[in-house]
Amino acid sequence: MIAVVDYEAGNIRSVCNALTRLGAEYIVTDDPEKIRNASKVILPGVGNAKIAVESLRSKGLDRIIRMRRKPVLGICVGMQIMCRRSEEDNAIGLGIFDCDVKRFLPTNDAKVPHMGWNTISNLESKLFKGINEKEYVYYVHSYYANLCTDTIATTRHADVLFSAALKYENFYGTQFHPEKSGDIGSTILNNFLSL
Repeated sequence: MIAVVDYEAGNIRSVCNALTRLGAEYIVTDDPEKIRNASKVILPGVGNAKIAVESLRSKGLDRIIRMRRKPVLGICVGMQIMCRRSEEDNAIGLGIFDCDVKRFLPTNDAKVPHMGWNTISNLESKLFKGINEKEYVYYVHSYYANLCTDTIATTRHADVLFSAALKYENFYGTQFHPEKSGDIGSTILNNFLSL
Protein backbone atom coordinates (compact mmCIF):
# COMPACT_ATOMS: atom_id res chain seq x y z
CA MET A 1 0.00 0.00 0.00
CA ILE A 2 1.21 3.51 -0.87
CA ALA A 3 0.98 6.16 1.86
CA VAL A 4 0.37 9.74 0.73
CA VAL A 5 1.42 11.78 3.74
CA ASP A 6 -1.08 14.32 5.02
CA TYR A 7 1.04 17.04 6.62
CA GLU A 8 -0.77 20.27 5.72
CA ALA A 9 1.30 20.88 2.57
CA GLY A 10 -1.52 20.90 0.04
CA ASN A 11 -1.64 19.25 -3.39
CA ILE A 12 -2.89 15.93 -2.04
CA ARG A 13 -5.92 15.76 -4.33
CA SER A 14 -3.83 16.12 -7.52
CA VAL A 15 -1.45 13.37 -6.37
CA CYS A 16 -4.36 11.09 -5.45
CA ASN A 17 -6.03 11.69 -8.81
CA ALA A 18 -2.79 10.75 -10.60
CA LEU A 19 -2.42 7.57 -8.51
CA THR A 20 -6.05 6.64 -9.23
CA ARG A 21 -5.43 7.06 -12.97
CA LEU A 22 -2.49 4.66 -12.64
CA GLY A 23 -4.65 2.11 -10.79
CA ALA A 24 -2.53 2.33 -7.64
CA GLU A 25 -3.85 1.48 -4.18
CA TYR A 26 -3.10 4.23 -1.69
CA ILE A 27 -4.18 5.84 1.56
CA VAL A 28 -3.91 9.45 2.70
CA THR A 29 -2.60 9.39 6.25
CA ASP A 30 -0.57 11.00 9.00
CA ASP A 31 -0.53 7.77 11.03
CA PRO A 32 3.12 6.89 11.86
CA GLU A 33 2.52 3.12 11.77
CA LYS A 34 0.83 3.22 8.37
CA ILE A 35 3.65 5.37 6.99
CA ARG A 36 6.29 3.11 8.55
CA ASN A 37 4.72 -0.01 7.02
CA ALA A 38 3.78 1.37 3.58
CA SER A 39 5.44 -0.11 0.50
CA LYS A 40 5.99 3.43 -0.85
CA VAL A 41 5.58 6.89 0.65
CA ILE A 42 4.80 10.12 -1.20
CA LEU A 43 5.31 13.56 0.37
CA PRO A 44 3.20 15.89 -1.78
CA GLY A 45 3.83 19.57 -1.44
CA VAL A 46 2.51 22.99 -2.21
CA GLY A 47 3.06 25.77 0.30
CA ASN A 48 5.63 27.00 2.80
CA ALA A 49 8.65 24.78 3.56
CA LYS A 50 8.93 25.86 7.21
CA ILE A 51 5.26 25.20 7.95
CA ALA A 52 5.45 21.84 6.14
CA VAL A 53 8.52 20.56 7.96
CA GLU A 54 7.25 21.81 11.33
CA SER A 55 3.99 19.96 10.69
CA LEU A 56 5.95 16.75 10.00
CA ARG A 57 7.96 17.22 13.19
CA SER A 58 4.91 17.96 15.32
CA LYS A 59 3.45 14.59 14.28
CA GLY A 60 6.77 12.75 14.78
CA LEU A 61 6.81 11.91 11.08
CA ASP A 62 10.25 13.39 10.40
CA ARG A 63 11.91 10.46 12.22
CA ILE A 64 9.64 7.91 10.53
CA ILE A 65 10.50 9.30 7.07
CA ARG A 66 14.27 9.40 7.72
CA MET A 67 14.28 5.81 9.02
CA ARG A 68 12.51 4.34 5.98
CA ARG A 69 14.37 1.82 3.83
CA LYS A 70 11.61 1.56 1.20
CA PRO A 71 11.05 4.18 -1.53
CA VAL A 72 10.00 7.72 -0.61
CA LEU A 73 9.13 10.41 -3.16
CA GLY A 74 8.98 14.09 -2.25
CA ILE A 75 7.24 16.41 -4.71
CA CYS A 76 8.05 20.14 -4.87
CA VAL A 77 8.00 21.35 -1.23
CA GLY A 78 8.02 17.66 -0.27
CA MET A 79 11.44 17.41 -1.94
CA GLN A 80 12.69 20.72 -0.55
CA ILE A 81 12.06 19.75 3.06
CA MET A 82 14.14 16.60 2.51
CA CYS A 83 17.16 18.89 1.88
CA ARG A 84 19.38 20.33 4.63
CA ARG A 85 17.82 23.77 4.85
CA SER A 86 15.75 26.29 2.92
CA GLU A 87 15.94 30.04 2.56
CA GLU A 88 12.14 30.03 2.87
CA ASP A 89 11.71 31.31 6.43
CA ASN A 90 15.09 29.69 7.30
CA ALA A 91 13.52 26.24 7.44
CA ILE A 92 15.71 23.39 8.71
CA GLY A 93 15.00 20.33 6.59
CA LEU A 94 15.33 16.60 7.17
CA GLY A 95 18.90 16.51 5.85
CA ILE A 96 18.35 13.53 3.56
CA PHE A 97 19.60 15.27 0.41
CA ASP A 98 23.01 16.93 0.61
CA CYS A 99 21.97 20.34 -0.68
CA ASP A 100 20.31 23.59 0.27
CA VAL A 101 17.21 25.29 -1.10
CA LYS A 102 17.59 28.84 -2.38
CA ARG A 103 15.19 31.52 -3.58
CA PHE A 104 15.09 32.54 -7.22
CA LEU A 105 16.05 36.20 -7.63
CA PRO A 106 13.79 37.97 -10.11
CA THR A 107 15.54 39.37 -13.17
CA ASN A 108 14.43 40.56 -16.60
CA ASP A 109 14.80 36.97 -17.84
CA ALA A 110 13.57 35.11 -14.76
CA LYS A 111 10.10 35.62 -13.39
CA VAL A 112 9.34 34.39 -9.88
CA PRO A 113 7.66 32.07 -9.32
CA HIS A 114 9.04 29.78 -12.02
CA MET A 115 5.71 28.55 -13.33
CA GLY A 116 4.74 26.49 -16.34
CA TRP A 117 6.37 23.91 -18.59
CA ASN A 118 10.13 23.47 -18.77
CA THR A 119 12.55 20.76 -19.87
CA ILE A 120 14.48 18.24 -17.78
CA SER A 121 17.98 17.11 -18.74
CA ASN A 122 20.92 15.02 -17.48
CA LEU A 123 18.60 12.18 -16.45
CA GLU A 124 20.42 9.67 -14.25
CA SER A 125 17.96 7.33 -12.55
CA LYS A 126 15.47 4.50 -13.02
CA LEU A 127 12.91 7.16 -12.13
CA PHE A 128 13.31 8.39 -15.73
CA LYS A 129 13.09 5.07 -17.52
CA GLY A 130 11.43 5.69 -20.91
CA ILE A 131 11.86 9.48 -20.62
CA ASN A 132 13.96 11.33 -23.20
CA GLU A 133 16.27 14.25 -22.53
CA LYS A 134 14.55 17.63 -22.72
CA GLU A 135 11.03 16.33 -22.13
CA TYR A 136 8.68 18.92 -20.66
CA VAL A 137 7.38 18.81 -17.07
CA TYR A 138 5.30 21.26 -15.06
CA TYR A 139 6.72 23.60 -12.40
CA VAL A 140 5.31 26.02 -9.84
CA HIS A 141 7.98 27.19 -7.37
CA SER A 142 9.93 30.16 -6.09
CA TYR A 143 12.67 28.13 -4.38
CA TYR A 144 15.03 25.53 -5.83
CA ALA A 145 17.55 22.93 -4.70
CA ASN A 146 21.08 23.72 -5.85
CA LEU A 147 23.13 21.20 -7.80
CA CYS A 148 24.76 18.54 -5.64
CA THR A 149 25.97 14.94 -5.64
CA ASP A 150 22.34 13.79 -5.24
CA THR A 151 21.15 15.57 -8.43
CA ILE A 152 19.64 13.13 -10.96
CA ALA A 153 18.06 15.66 -13.35
CA THR A 154 18.45 19.36 -14.05
CA THR A 155 16.41 22.27 -15.37
CA ARG A 156 17.42 25.80 -16.29
CA HIS A 157 15.37 28.86 -15.37
CA ALA A 158 17.02 31.91 -16.96
CA ASP A 159 20.64 31.77 -15.71
CA VAL A 160 20.00 29.30 -12.86
CA LEU A 161 20.67 25.59 -13.42
CA PHE A 162 19.02 23.71 -10.56
CA SER A 163 18.15 20.21 -9.39
CA ALA A 164 14.96 19.10 -11.11
CA ALA A 165 15.21 15.80 -9.21
CA LEU A 166 17.27 14.32 -6.40
CA LYS A 167 18.06 10.79 -5.20
CA TYR A 168 19.82 9.41 -2.16
CA GLU A 169 19.54 5.67 -1.52
CA ASN A 170 15.76 4.97 -1.37
CA PHE A 171 14.78 8.66 -1.28
CA TYR A 172 13.69 10.51 -4.43
CA GLY A 173 12.52 14.06 -4.99
CA THR A 174 11.14 16.04 -7.92
CA GLN A 175 10.95 19.82 -7.95
CA PHE A 176 8.43 19.59 -10.77
CA HIS A 177 4.93 18.17 -10.33
CA PRO A 178 4.72 14.75 -12.02
CA GLU A 179 1.02 14.60 -11.16
CA LYS A 180 0.48 17.70 -13.36
CA SER A 181 2.96 16.77 -16.10
CA GLY A 182 0.72 14.76 -18.43
CA ASP A 183 1.96 11.48 -19.89
CA ILE A 184 5.58 12.21 -18.98
CA GLY A 185 4.62 12.73 -15.33
CA SER A 186 2.50 9.57 -15.34
CA THR A 187 5.49 7.60 -16.62
CA ILE A 188 7.71 9.03 -13.87
CA LEU A 189 5.14 8.23 -11.18
CA ASN A 190 4.68 4.74 -12.59
CA ASN A 191 8.46 4.26 -12.54
CA PHE A 192 8.48 5.24 -8.86
CA LEU A 193 5.67 2.79 -8.12
CA SER A 194 7.69 0.06 -9.87
CA LEU A 195 10.87 0.57 -7.83
